[in-house]
Amino acid sequence: MVGASPYDQQMQTRALGTSGLTVSAVGLGCMPMSGVYGTTDVAEAQATLELAVNLGVTFWDTAEIYGAGANEDLIGQVLERHRDAVVIATKFGFDPDGTVAGRPENARAAIDGSLRRLRTDYVDLWYLHRVDPAVPIEETVGAMAEMVGAGKVRHLGLSEASAESLRRASTVHPIAALQSEWSLWTRDLEPEVLPVARELGIGIVPYCPLGRGLFTGKVADLAMLDGADYRRGGPRFSDENFEHNRALVRSVEEYAANIGCTPAQLAIAWVLAQGDDVVPIPGTKRRTYLAENAAAADVVMTPLQVTEVGGLMSGVAGARYAKVHSYGDSPSPAAAS
Repeated sequence: MVGASPYDQQMQTRALGTSGLTVSAVGLGCMPMSGVYGTTDVAEAQATLELAVNLGVTFWDTAEIYGAGANEDLIGQVLERHRDAVVIATKFGFDPDGTVAGRPENARAAIDGSLRRLRTDYVDLWYLHRVDPAVPIEETVGAMAEMVGAGKVRHLGLSEASAESLRRASTVHPIAALQSEWSLWTRDLEPEVLPVARELGIGIVPYCPLGRGLFTGKVADLAMLDGADYRRGGPRFSDENFEHNRALVRSVEEYAANIGCTPAQLAIAWVLAQGDDVVPIPGTKRRTYLAENAAAADVVMTPLQVTEVGGLMSGVAGARYAKVHSYGDSPSPAAAS
């Protein structure tokens, strides 16, 4: 393990369900490093990854589709220097045109590409990025399990999967983690999916716990978003919804100020407080925000505060996604959370 940092001893760890996979309590979503939220700065991204090791934020998340492989390649250049310190998770399940692709042959080809770009001979956690409605989940997971048997993958996961898919997949191979969007403004998985995941011993990995950056308090108006920023096409950032949602976020900012943390830290701490099997992966491409996010693990919330904060984002305007196929087979994206 890499040492020489006071935070190395302080960063908490958590077990992902009953899988035996232990990770840092706060992970790192690496998608923003490859141009999704505006321009790419490779040097800053790699410096952010190096800092993550020193801070103990050693659960990194990527996918073959991020930057058409560029994100995995960027990470691989740093990962090979710190392989024993990092738990690396990646995802597959899309064709190059963005079509969901859970075909078994796609799984077998995808893992070899990911390993090559990541410069490693195994992946700690390998997700199906989206459930393919045209392919029985048992067939896809069966092919993924072959890669476990081959030593290329340690643990399997699903992303944005329904309760039924979790149950069916688990009959083929243990599922270590479910990665789904979960935050103060996206709570769709709570009624049906979350109880089944816990029944099956599956850990929860929430992505976008910062509301795609809105809970940072640093997106005051739409003009601040780069022209290439994909949020500009999101329903919750549309002209008719943004100001309403921004007004709700101000209440989060006020609450955070009252308890002595940043709004981003409060949003992450709220997710962490949902259970010891929950490991959020806030995404960032900058060292400053990484350090802020990591410190959220030290924010202690009382049960009353968790309840109060959970009610601050009631009435969010807009669906999560503009296109249903981007969502998976978990609860409908049409309903705002």
